Amino acid sequence: MEEMALEPLTDVLCECNGGRTTNPDVSRPTSLHYQPEAVESEPELGPNPKNFSRLCSRDEAERAEALEELTQSVMSRLGLDRPGSARLEKHTLLQLLRVSRSCPLPEVRERAAELLRTAQERGVEIPQALASGPSAFISAQEILEEGPDQEVLIEAFLSLGRYDHITMVMALHPTYLSCFLRTQHALLELDGPLPRPWRHYIVVMAAARHQCSYLVQQHSAGFLEAGGEESWLGGLQHTHPKIRSLHTLNKLLAHRPWLITQQHIQELVCPGVDARWSLAELIHAVVLMTHSHSLSSFVWGCGLHPEPDHVGGHTFCPPSPSNFVLGHAFYPHTPSNNMPRSPHSPTPEDGKPEDGVMEVEVLMKRMVELQQQEEECSPEEMITRFERERSESIPTAVVRGAPSELLLRLVEDPEFIYEDFSIRGEQSPPTMRAQDYSWEDHGFSLVNRLLPDMGQLLEEKFQVVCGLTYNRMAMHKDVDTHTLRKALWNYIHCLYGIRYDDYDYGEVNVLLERGLKMFVKTVACHPEQTTDRIYSAYWRLFRHSEKVHVNLLLMEARLQAALLYTLRAVTRYMT
Repeated sequence: MEEMALEPLTDVLCECNGGRTTNPDVSRPTSLHYQPEAVESEPELGPNPKNFSRLCSRDEAERAEALEELTQSVMSRLGLDRPGSARLEKHTLLQLLRVSRSCPLPEVRERAAELLRTAQERGVEIPQALASGPSAFISAQEILEEGPDQEVLIEAFLSLGRYDHITMVMALHPTYLSCFLRTQHALLELDGPLPRPWRHYIVVMAAARHQCSYLVQQHSAGFLEAGGEESWLGGLQHTHPKIRSLHTLNKLLAHRPWLITQQHIQELVCPGVDARWSLAELIHAVVLMTHSHSLSSFVWGCGLHPEPDHVGGHTFCPPSPSNFVLGHAFYPHTPSNNMPRSPHSPTPEDGKPEDGVMEVEVLMKRMVELQQQEEECSPEEMITRFERERSESIPTAVVRGAPSELLLRLVEDPEFIYEDFSIRGEQSPPTMRAQDYSWEDHGFSLVNRLLPDMGQLLEEKFQVVCGLTYNRMAMHKDVDTHTLRKALWNYIHCLYGIRYDDYDYGEVNVLLERGLKMFVKTVACHPEQTTDRIYSAYWRLFRHSEKVHVNLLLMEARLQAALLYTLRAVTRYMT
């Protein structure tokens, strides 16, 4: 099954400005490793990819026409030969599965399910999703209950051409989701210094550093759909020299961004250097890499399942109508009394309920006390508290098994991983003082100058995630959570060696209990080691949407920290 990772899975991706395919005139590349379930004399065993792409048109009449064409195309393949010999390309079957599981348009979703059912009745082995929802940590039921309005879901589907697991979970916070999608669309699709296939490939090589097969599969498909050379997916040695030259910067950004210096920048952009990057190209690549690294943290931190059309996301059912079990469609606002829970989802019953209640009450009390506190610390004490926080020994989860060959061929120097910024008994790198180099005063303007509008998009995302609040905490309402959100953001920056002179890091120790710190450090620094155990061990009575908010804060704080170190190095090179 592993070879299917290179199969184009995103033929139905649509541009945000009109529901069209990103490159409708480019034929879908065939993977070197994946061969469709078709005989040589029958190369076309299903609908044209354009049949699927038009399903996300904003024109209702065009969608209806595309749906009928899709139906006729599938039915014609199922009725060509004697019963039991009908065949459909695996790619088509997986697209039907995906649409039947997550499309928010009922007429499209139900027709896809009906076509799969008919195919099985005609003797075709059909795929079935292995998971009941997008996350191993969060019950599908809760996502359904807390999900956004139908309009938000339809807009996401029409804009992206699919409603994937990342979007489903982020949709618990629709305001943030809108900012995220705008930024990602600009990075990958709008005019910019880098070719579109390169953009997807850079995301792939960055995600591979954290063994994030979810993003590797998703953007490998995007890379091929954009016209990329499939040989590149065989390993970095097959790519363009400029792409290969990003290796060192990629691993530092992923694991130890504080080691990035102006020398690294000079080696990439200095005139006369082989495979020279322009500063604009380099900033575009850096933002793509940090986007991918931080999004990998989100994927692992939320326990996202593979998409139904990804390797590991489906299995094939025997062609027996009596055994037909298509699986539960996953889309909001649907009666779901019989929807199974993910076996890994934590429940309020984990542990003693009274312990969870006490945990919430203690945190509430501490937040109130900090907000009422008038005592100010001396600058020396503030530094001492920061040093104590950054040198605290917080373990991370157990190490996962070795990554797959698919991932290893996209990574050089896989042994290079995160190390604590400050290790007891060892010389630490100099702390970055936010007052000396900050996003607001330095990074924002540099990004906007070299990559127009991207600085503004990133700033909007940072502002939204930091200000995001519903004034509630677990079972309590009308709660001011500002101090808690600030403590989380500053703690993540502390892990990356960034200090705010005007912040009392004693608040971090007061508000963030050890289980939460362990989760944050694991997801920010070793995301591939995240487990359901450390997810469920903290904030046991909080809503899953509140834990997703923690992951959003974590993702954006990590992204900004890595960006700051790189932008500081660029600034020093330019001056």
